Parts: sequence; C-alpha cells; structure tokens
Amino acid sequence: MSGAPTRVFIARLAGIAVFDPAGDQVGRVRDVVVALRLAPRPPRVLGLVVEVGPRRPVFLPITRVQVIEADAVIFDGRLNMRRFSKRESETLVIAEMLDRTIRFRESGEPVSVVDVAMEPTRTRDWLVSKVAVRRGGRGLRRGGGLRRRGESLVVDWDHVEGFSAVEHGQGAAGLIAAFGQMKAADLANIVHELPAKRRTEVAAALDDERLADVLEELPEDDQIEILGKLEADRAADVLEAMGPDDAADLLGELPTEQREQLLTLMEPQEAAPVRRLLTYEDHSAGGLMTTEPVIVPPDATVAEALAQIRQPDLNPALAAQVYVCRPPTATPTGRYLGTVHFQKLLREPPPTLVSGIVDTELDPLRPTMTLEAVAMILATYNLVAAPVVDENGHLLGAVTIDDVLDHLLPEDWREAAMDAAAEAAADPEEEALRGAEGAR
Repeated sequence: MSGAPTRVFIARLAGIAVFDPAGDQVGRVRDVVVALRLAPRPPRVLGLVVEVGPRRPVFLPITRVQVIEADAVIFDGRLNMRRFSKRESETLVIAEMLDRTIRFRESGEPVSVVDVAMEPTRTRDWLVSKVAVRRGGRGLRRGGGLRRRGESLVVDWDHVEGFSAVEHGQGAAGLIAAFGQMKAADLANIVHELPAKRRTEVAAALDDERLADVLEELPEDDQIEILGKLEADRAADVLEAMGPDDAADLLGELPTEQREQLLTLMEPQEAAPVRRLLTYEDHSAGGLMTTEPVIVPPDATVAEALAQIRQPDLNPALAAQVYVCRPPTATPTGRYLGTVHFQKLLREPPPTLVSGIVDTELDPLRPTMTLEAVAMILATYNLVAAPVVDENGHLLGAVTIDDVLDHLLPEDWREAAMDAAAEAAADPEEEALRGAEGAR
C-alpha cells in the first residue's frame, strides 16, 4: 500500500478526513472493522467505517485504501454508498474494543485496552498486531520493585486474551475520547448504533451538557431508553441542560408520574418554561417554539444586539433576528414591540437604538396556530424564524424553520433517499472480503 506507515494506532484515526484521488474530501473515519479469529491468530482488518454525509456511515474496504497519514486517508475513489451495517462476525475497534478489560495470557493479570495497532502485510492485508494496555493498580514488577498505578505498555496481540465477547468489561472512556471533538449529531448517530448496554455506559460517562446535546439529536426511543436508565437526579440535571423545547418533547413521551417526578427534581427556574411548553398541543406554534430566543430591551443598541447573536452556541435560525420587548426580557416578556433582522443590524451604525429600527409589519404567530399554518407563514415571507406572542402582547418564544421541518418530514427521510439510490449498488469486492472472513 503506497504511503502506508508500518504501524497505525486505530484510535488516532477517529475523525480524520478521507479523500478521493482528486483531493476531494468524501467523509471522515468513524471506526475500523476487524474480524476476530481463533487465538492466537491476530484479527484481520476488513475496512474503515466512513461518515460520508449527515449521519450516514458506509464501508470502505481496506484494499481500496491507498495512503494512511496522520491527518488523512486517501482511497482509490470507489465507494459503495450503501449504509454500513455491522455483521455478527465483525467487531468495531473504537466502539467495542477500547477500554475493554482483558488479561495477560501468561499471568492472567487484568488490564484495560488503551488502543489497538494494525500493520500491513506483504500480501496487502492489514492485521491487528499490537495492543496498548494500562495496568490498573499497584503491584510488584517481575524481578522486584513496585509498579506505579496506571502503567501503560504495548504488547503483541498473542500476549493477551479476552476479546471474544466484545461487550463484556468494556468501559466508555476510550470511545468518548476518540470522538471528543465530534459534533453532537454525529456522536448521536454512533450512540444510536451501539448495543443497548454500550449506549448506557456511554451515556453514564458523558457530562451533563454533552449528554444533553446528544439526546437532542437521538430518536425518541433512544432518548427514553437512556433517560430511563439514569438515576432520577442525573436525569433531571440533563433535562436542565437541554433546550426547553427539546426537554418538553422528551418529557411529553414519558408516563405522567415519571414526568412529574423529573420536573419536581429540576430547578424551579429551569422547570417553569418546560411546564409551559407542555400545556400546548404538539403540532401547534406553542408546542414547536423555543422559549429562549434572542430578546433585547428597546434601549439596547445595535452593537449590543449584534453581541447577543454572535454567541457561538446559538442556533443559526435564532441568530437571524432579535426580538425587542419591554422588560422583563425573559419569556413571557413584557410587551412585544417588534423584530430586528440581523441584516438590518449590519447596515445600521453601532450606537443606533434597536427601538428605532424594529419591523412591525408582520403579525407574530399565535401559540394555538397549527403546524401547517406556521409552515405557510414562514414560506410565504421567506423567514427562518418567527415570534410567538399571546393575546396580551407578551412574547412567549419563537418557532424556527428547523423545528418545523422536523415535524413535517419523516424521521428517516434522509436515510431513505440515500438507501433508495444505492439499494441496487452491490459491491462484489466488499461482499467477498467481508463474507470470506465471516465464514472463517
């Protein structure tokens, strides 16, 4: 394999870019697929799992990889777009082997897997050759002397055993570290495809903010499953870290008793907007809205408004406009005065008061409006978000275009479209490679 190093530690591949021969990036490495074999034969590397689009993993046979570098993988340009599905005979290195508790074959001493290395052979195959492990406690070295806690070392594959049942004894720290910089939506896709036990371990290891971000991107069934396996106090903390609209959607699917228990455990100021959202019908403007749009008082300047929408964690649709309201500026606000779109803010001098440039021509949404009515208003006026105001003129929140699309489109529309295009795209080389190893 041209440009291949003699040894590649697999955890370091997570998230690196994958390029075709023309230099165009087609995706990023998510994992490496191997086939375990009878000891002491090392596992054979079958290929890479590559994320090629929003939440779409595909299989790239290792025979098509031409170059592996520290920050890039280059392949021959042939890629089957059929969605990757792991077979029973296959193991995912990052998702299923990192942090696994195994043991030294000779002494039986338990160790934790830190990383796994693969090396090319003269026949262009790749085999798992080395295992980086960490010892877990103090003890005596061979020949005397104390061994420090957490000592790490790299050993040959045939020096360890215990990989046969990939779920048993595996922690979550390695997986989380490997994908630490991944976007929440991409990590959610990985979590969704993990075995149920592994999903629970990963959820327990994530901090509240990160788990909240991941939960917001997961299917409803996964959300309920994960939340149900958390201790009640932890579940309440995670709900507080979620957006109020996402937390309300999740709580709305739970039994009444469980929902009320979690709301009671949440901080009152965090629970209050969620309780309000739960009073609206799911497919109404009130049920769709977020209670945390960008709100400024009438005496705020353009400079202050721009500072608000520059927040890096702000949803782009919410950052497209600010809502001008009399105090209080937390929802439900004082009287709603109008909207200022970000393009207007960019055209005005920084000291200008927002009260002098508000747009009052468009009527705000009412909380009881149907999903269809909201969608038509956004489409008619080319809006990415719109305010929701009650009959007394108080701003309650805002509905964004992404929330409308989430409710209008089938949950699996993106996957269905890509699967239909690639359904007949059988890949003989891929089938031969994976099928032959599965039969061994």
